[in-house]
Amino acid sequence: MADVVIAALGSHGDVAPLTGVGTRLRAAGYHVTIAAYHRFEPLVVNSGIAFRGITGPDTPPDGAGVNVTKALTEFLSPRGMRSLGSALLAAVHDAPADILLLSPFSELAGHSLAEAKGIPSVGIRFQPFSATAEFPPAALGNWSAGAAGNRLVSRAGAGLVDRLYGGVVAGIRRDLGLPKVSARRLRRGRTESEWTVLHGFSPHVVLRPADWRPGLEVCGYWWPQEDPHWRPASPLVDFLAAGPPPVYLGLGSTMTSAKQAEHLSELARKALQKAGVRGIVQSGWAGIDVASDTILSIDEVPHSWLFPQVAAVVHHCGAGTTAAGLRAGVPAIAAPGLGDQPFWAWRLRDLGLCADVIPQRVLTVERLANAIRTAVTDHELKDRTRRLAGMLAAEDGAAHVASTVDRLLR
Repeated sequence: MADVVIAALGSHGDVAPLTGVGTRLRAAGYHVTIAAYHRFEPLVVNSGIAFRGITGPDTPPDGAGVNVTKALTEFLSPRGMRSLGSALLAAVHDAPADILLLSPFSELAGHSLAEAKGIPSVGIRFQPFSATAEFPPAALGNWSAGAAGNRLVSRAGAGLVDRLYGGVVAGIRRDLGLPKVSARRLRRGRTESEWTVLHGFSPHVVLRPADWRPGLEVCGYWWPQEDPHWRPASPLVDFLAAGPPPVYLGLGSTMTSAKQAEHLSELARKALQKAGVRGIVQSGWAGIDVASDTILSIDEVPHSWLFPQVAAVVHHCGAGTTAAGLRAGVPAIAAPGLGDQPFWAWRLRDLGLCADVIPQRVLTVERLANAIRTAVTDHELKDRTRRLAGMLAAEDGAAHVASTVDRLLR
């Protein structure tokens, strides 16, 4: 039985879908281990998959009270990436592995680890980062420099990463006893060898760019494995049964200061009330705290269970939450923050699957309330979301991963 190690560095939305991938690989006869931050151990173990814990940055349980700029700067600094790479190596260096599946933040250390072990690796991404003329890199949101400019920006970004983290890669290679090779040369080598990168989103949402090199593949979405032991809390079940389908509001792994959390909580309460709808608000890292007779505050709940029971979803457009909303076939109100979130908001808008795109920095009670009203009353919008959900149900993204692993380990 071959061993597959999945290095899943990131938030809940980066880890949960890979439990579904891991389950499919287990069904195909592989022994699977997922390496992720320690806080995700229950998520992985309850899926029946072996777990290796990675020591990560300390984040308050509710995410509130965080100096967001400082936290992101420290995390993305060369020192932060070196610490992250060392933590990954400490977690998996002795794990039996015939192939490594590497999430983006795992790649700095993961490429060198695969080389040291003499085994293949595969990239696993939830966003399209590779250069194309068709759209800008996902990290730049909906900003576009035109066809030639988009490719130029992507290549410049890759070069910047090489320069910024070249010392990190050199240190990791030194620790693993590997010869010194520049990060730029290593990256070009992966491109020339057509290193496989699998993308866990649907071609119905982002079509594979025609100018992508061979090896960059779009699989279809990867869905989280259901925890057979999970049961919804009675207050949530009772609330859903007590009236018409509510509107869900949650900002996922968005980090906020205490002051921002208080502002978002009040804004959410007023917007839901002004729209005249019942609401379910997930606290998340943003620390949103809203409660009234018509609004229920909840902690983490599987989107696959909750979203089909709501009228619309207001969310931050993280890749995982966006996918879950599309799978459920319910209209969205896009409230993107940073990173790839504006990119997914842009896709929802262009596909006609959301009532409005309202960046968090310009979110207001009036605009959010208006968007909620549209989402719950626009029948054409509802029909479009249902049609796409039917298309997604016919896909099997995890099977694509399993067949790729089969091919590479033959």
